Amino acid sequence: MTRSQDLARRATVVLCVTAALMGPGNLAGASVGTTAVGLSPRPGALVYIANLHSDTVSVVDTGTGTGTGTVVDSVPVGDGPDSVAVSPDGSRVYVTNSASDTVSVIDARTRTVIATVAVGDEPSRVTVSPDNRNVYVANVGSDNVSVISTRTRAVTETIAVGDAPLGVAVAPDGCTLYVANAASGTVSVVRTATGTVTDTIPVGSGPTALVLTPDGRRMYVSNLTSDDVSVVDVHDGTETDRIPVGDQPAGIGVLPDGRQVYVANIGSDNVSVISTRGRAVTETVAVGDGPNGLAVSPDGSLVYVSNFDSDTLSVIDTSTARVANTVTVGDGPTGVAAVQGKAGTARGPNTARVQLA
Repeated sequence: MTRSQDLARRATVVLCVTAALMGPGNLAGASVGTTAVGLSPRPGALVYIANLHSDTVSVVDTGTGTGTGTVVDSVPVGDGPDSVAVSPDGSRVYVTNSASDTVSVIDARTRTVIATVAVGDEPSRVTVSPDNRNVYVANVGSDNVSVISTRTRAVTETIAVGDAPLGVAVAPDGCTLYVANAASGTVSVVRTATGTVTDTIPVGSGPTALVLTPDGRRMYVSNLTSDDVSVVDVHDGTETDRIPVGDQPAGIGVLPDGRQVYVANIGSDNVSVISTRGRAVTETVAVGDGPNGLAVSPDGSLVYVSNFDSDTLSVIDTSTARVANTVTVGDGPTGVAAVQGKAGTARGPNTARVQLA
């Protein structure tokens, strides 16, 4: 079964279940991120890719700023690794294992798993707070978010959100967590200090991943089953626009200057480039088969895309909107995260494989 076929099957299951719960005429949406974590194209820069079918995380050394890359290591983790996030200081890598309901904690220096944390049912996405104190894990099977203390490596809180939570992103100030709910067609707004949901924002059908602009004023949400991207005014908590993109949009990332948004379209094997000013697609970049995870470099020069069905990582040069290099990784690559230097700085949320059931 291809990645596209699997996603279509999962989307149908979620939509049917939701329709049964809500009754005729009230069909809700279904939906995953990570956002993506950015990577600077400098010597020693590393990209981490979760490989769902091989239960590993590939470590890619990007070399110089040319976009070249080499797999330098493969780290065994739990069953069904789905998404990846890197701590702000680059010292820890967090991996959600969707089939074993755990999160693997990797020491970036030794590239070994130093802890395994039990979380909710079918963890699908992960992100780290800007202050490096907490890790947030969206559990699609239990409709909640697990909060892990980075100090104790234990779950300190469980937050109930919408149905089938997938995408997660933290505001630049760390005060707010945003969660895309697959089967609800909504985004939950969580106050991190209290762990309470303060607002619920309706978006498109099947929100899969979400990303905030660098200034934190706008949020872009990829909607898997309506083939578009929602533009949300964070201050007002409302959807202000809907931008059509490719087939089954998943991974999403914004450039550091906030002028462009990149979206990986699983069903059409390409990446849509959106102008945030014009709120329209300006370029479409062909990549590998089943693109899903996506990461943007801090300087905005490169975009990294994991291709689930071709077991590769595409490297896009944003100055030309063309693929500069393709790197073979593990089996079924999903979530992508990156960090600059041996103990560099990670940025942004994490996007990963869409998982709807």
